[in-house]
Amino acid sequence: MKHIKLVFVFVTILIGAGKPAFSQTIDLPPIILSNVPFEITWEGFIEANDENPVLVRGLSGDSFKITSPVGAADVKIQGSTILEYTLNDGSIEKREASSIPGWLSLLPPLLAIVLALLTKEMLISLFAGIWAGVTIMMSYNPIKGFLGSLDGYIVDNLADPGHATILLFTFGFGGLIGIVQRNGGLAGIVAIAAKFAKTRVRGQVATASMGLFIFFDDYANSLLVGNTMRPFTDKLRISREKLSYIVDSTAAPVASVGIISTWIVFAMSLLDGQLQILGIQTNAYLIFLLSIPFSYYAILAIIFVFMNALSQREFGPMYEAEKRAITTGEILRPGAHPLSDDSLLRNAMPEGIPHRWYNAVIPVFIVILMTMVGMIITGMPDAFLENQSFLQKILVIMDNTNSSQALLWGSYIATFIAITMAMGQKLLTLRAALESWFEGARTMFLAVIILILAWSLGNVCTDIHTADFIVHHTRDFISPGVLPALTFIIAALISFATGTSYGTMSILIPLIVPLSVQLTGDAHNVMFWATFSAIISGATFGDHCSPISDTTILSSLASGADNVDHVQTQLPYALVVGGVAILFGFLPIGLIPGAGYLTGIILYAFSITALFLILKFYGKKLPTEPSVLKGVESL
Repeated sequence: MKHIKLVFVFVTILIGAGKPAFSQTIDLPPIILSNVPFEITWEGFIEANDENPVLVRGLSGDSFKITSPVGAADVKIQGSTILEYTLNDGSIEKREASSIPGWLSLLPPLLAIVLALLTKEMLISLFAGIWAGVTIMMSYNPIKGFLGSLDGYIVDNLADPGHATILLFTFGFGGLIGIVQRNGGLAGIVAIAAKFAKTRVRGQVATASMGLFIFFDDYANSLLVGNTMRPFTDKLRISREKLSYIVDSTAAPVASVGIISTWIVFAMSLLDGQLQILGIQTNAYLIFLLSIPFSYYAILAIIFVFMNALSQREFGPMYEAEKRAITTGEILRPGAHPLSDDSLLRNAMPEGIPHRWYNAVIPVFIVILMTMVGMIITGMPDAFLENQSFLQKILVIMDNTNSSQALLWGSYIATFIAITMAMGQKLLTLRAALESWFEGARTMFLAVIILILAWSLGNVCTDIHTADFIVHHTRDFISPGVLPALTFIIAALISFATGTSYGTMSILIPLIVPLSVQLTGDAHNVMFWATFSAIISGATFGDHCSPISDTTILSSLASGADNVDHVQTQLPYALVVGGVAILFGFLPIGLIPGAGYLTGIILYAFSITALFLILKFYGKKLPTEPSVLKGVESL
């Protein structure tokens, strides 16, 4: 016998004047978690009373009559829940939902994560998580679960227009890299960069700095920085694990604190909705700007990348990866399975092709430029308000923009320009240019499959209510003093388990913002700003650590790294930064009496000092190898 607490959401539709229409539709979720609140959505006006009750009953015969249009109740059920209500014509309508133990909602993501770390096989691990989740939803029938995984989730995600756009962009950008590799453009970039960054330290700093400039979208950041800098960092014997770490740590963290980005506009749209519900008259963008200094994890993650590069110290699996790359020249672990197979591109450039940097820089610049233009075009509203300020207009555009579509446009326009440039300089024939495009696109095939599986697993986690289970069993521990720290931890757990930072924000902002206002009084205080930033930082942290996150996979893809190796080497660094962010940021800002804005900024001195000491006393100095630079200096 299980006890389930029902949270009822009534949406009343009034048609015309006088008595409301009695048009009824009522839905139960397909899966209900034991002891976790769930929603029943009623559309239309249903007058629940003693003569016309809504009846919730279990298969065991226990029942409970809902005779009030508001409220909640504990209902005894066993195995499934059946909801009955009377229609206008006197007939009885029924809806049924299966009930499962709440802990089972954690099984799909945990199975995928554990298998990925143990077997290092992402395809099998992700599909196992999907299969397990769908099997649970199919009344534990593994055959239906297998078939449902294929046609109910994988096919649906492949057919999703937004996902298809990202996949086409991935193929398109891979093809573009294939062209600029073959026309000598990438070799030209390496040659120019080698004149200014002849050491591994400068190479890492240059890569991280490039990540700071592409702040408007984390997808664009990962794919552009990783693919552009990979040939250069390979020459400097920087391991692919280290490159993917730098790319990942300057993608989502940068986008989450950028002045304007797709991340921030999404978070602000959620925040603005809650502020309106709460009757708080303030600008959501202003709240974001005030909360930036309290995004401890995101900011410290960026700082730690530069500290790590400058100190030349590593720890954990990253030390072994970097030591291997320096001493043996093996940028990948023997037996690694990089998401983008660049073996087809390594010897693709014919001899005699001049190394002209602009043959790569111009197409990549076109991708960035056309992506920004595309974001403006796709985000431009039909009726633009003339009375809005320039900043308000930009925010409206970013709120409505389709960054995936803009990236798609940018990559294929840049491809056309790259082919035209190569043919105009007689570097490549049309046939050779198209062949190089297809060779580059083929390197992205494995990553595309993994992305589809990761999206599918995310949908399974949504349908099986993984996030609801985590939130329900952690929300009772929240108190005013530890609100920012616990919010950060809860956001990290949800983001890690589901692999989606956007999903985490969409779940927690409507939950935490009203709670924060209730505990702190309003939205104009340090506690509220720190709590709001904790949601975004926690989502970034969990996304950063999760092997099933799309941004983690894209970072591995763009860097040509094995995704499991990337996660294993990055995880200790992310955990260290996350721990420091909690101990020296989110906890003290909530617990120090009368903590103000200046206090929040001063806490960075303690945080940065802690990271410096960890690198100094726990990190190991990397071996030096004079031969590292020979390949660069010879360009």
